[in-house]
Amino acid sequence: MATGFGDSSQRSLVYGVEPVVKFSLAAILIVSTSLARAAEPTPTPAPSSISIRPLDFQHETLPNGLEVYSVEDHASPTVAVQVWYHVGAKDDPKERSGFAHLFEHMMFKGNEHLTPDAFDDLTENVGGENNAYTAEDVTVYHEVVPSNYLQPIIWAEAERMSSLALNEANFSSERDVVKEEYRQSIAANPYGEFYLDTIKQSFAVHPYKRPGIGSIAELDASKLPEVKAFHSTFYRPDNATLVVVGDFRPNELHDWIGKYFGAIEKPSEKIPRVTAKEPPRKEDKKIVEFSPKAPLPAVAVTYLAPSIRSDDAPALQLADEILAGGESSRLYQALVYEQQIAQRVSFDSDLKEDLGLLTVRMILASGKAPADAEKALDEQINKVLKDGVTDAELEKAKNRFLTGKLLELETNNGKASALGEAAVIYGDPQHVNTGLARLQAVTAAQVKEAVTRYVLKKKVLIEFLPEAMKAAAAKTEAKS
Repeated sequence: MATGFGDSSQRSLVYGVEPVVKFSLAAILIVSTSLARAAEPTPTPAPSSISIRPLDFQHETLPNGLEVYSVEDHASPTVAVQVWYHVGAKDDPKERSGFAHLFEHMMFKGNEHLTPDAFDDLTENVGGENNAYTAEDVTVYHEVVPSNYLQPIIWAEAERMSSLALNEANFSSERDVVKEEYRQSIAANPYGEFYLDTIKQSFAVHPYKRPGIGSIAELDASKLPEVKAFHSTFYRPDNATLVVVGDFRPNELHDWIGKYFGAIEKPSEKIPRVTAKEPPRKEDKKIVEFSPKAPLPAVAVTYLAPSIRSDDAPALQLADEILAGGESSRLYQALVYEQQIAQRVSFDSDLKEDLGLLTVRMILASGKAPADAEKALDEQINKVLKDGVTDAELEKAKNRFLTGKLLELETNNGKASALGEAAVIYGDPQHVNTGLARLQAVTAAQVKEAVTRYVLKKKVLIEFLPEAMKAAAAKTEAKS
């Protein structure tokens, strides 16, 4: 249920946005069959009885440290190329939030061999596509092209890894683009600051607290030499993973990668890594904020959660689906449909490389008080802590994950995304083939145990209220 920031420009800032998938006949038949069986009197097979053909990937490491993963698939005459850099918003320089995202834009400005339109010319002009996104832990550049255009894409990606046209004109123009994204997605959104404040207030020391989209003030303070230093520090072969999936000849791909990427030297300096450890919360915290833009009150509750690599991750991801996965989910049914205390509710198991957050957000219905909504939410959470989840809820959640995975693996770009995430975020490329089995093996008891393990700890509560409620809140506080 992760929320993302949209991007008004050709380049994209995207947090947790899933790749667009195309429905093939095979996927439609699989989903249609599942739906038909659900209508029959006999029970559907448990998700654990269904298997997905594993990705047969190849792996090599170049002498300069570049990790290369490839999957040969001739089902369509296309190929997907992705370059995952192990640098994201958490690596932004101090007091420069939004820097990794700004740099993502700079990576499309070319060099002495690449024009600023080079990637569009090499992809869109031949019926393909290209884009990029910045997340907390990674920055990913991706293209899909007809397979006979693979070689120039490999060359172009190597070119922008090795050098960029980093000048004041490009820097100034792209900084303005990023600032405009902030204005549109955050400043102009009635609950944009609410979303960012939820993140800022939930971490004490870890740089996950700094919003990846940045701030106008810190973007204005950034300088061109800092951009150049960022490129030399993080955009290097030993901090990158190249993923190629689709219609190619392995010997040709091997030669092209060696020719273009192999020529890039590995710097001698070590890659700086985030070492900050988020301390356990010692007490509950409540923050009340007022906004002239918020038409209705909003409430958020967060709990510290483990890394996405944790053994608890599959159970928490299923809890996410059970509690807020669509209109039939627990929280929607209870708080929106039955009690009508909220008009929108979400539960996010937002697990990242270092640690994560369990976050509940509610936009209240008109005339409802935050205290009443918080009480209703506590009742729903306590039901999970006391009674757990049902086998039927768990099976439905697993089936939704299974369907999503099947659809993702229908495209070369989806396969590349799954493999890149496994290799870089999970730190285990085999996770692309084992992750679903781990999730299918989760029991209802394990979901209850995982939720209990983190929700019973200290929480952060944020009330984001319309400015008109400020006077009444002040009177209430004075009386108390």
